[in-house]
Amino acid sequence: MRKVRRIARPDERGMTTAEYAVGTVAAASFAGLLIKLLTSSEVQQLLMKLVKAALSLAG
Repeated sequence: MRKVRRIARPDERGMTTAEYAVGTVAAASFAGLLIKLLTSSEVQQLLMKLVKAALSLAG
């Protein structure tokens, strides 16, 4: 790991603006997908069944 740090030039460390843009778009897309998935009635019913089953096991 130390060799990599020595070889990399200081201006090549970290993410560039384009990489931040791609990462931001990917994160926003993933968040949108999660929101759409978690707000669907099928997933909500599945989660409710899972919670009820877990609570029934607890007592």
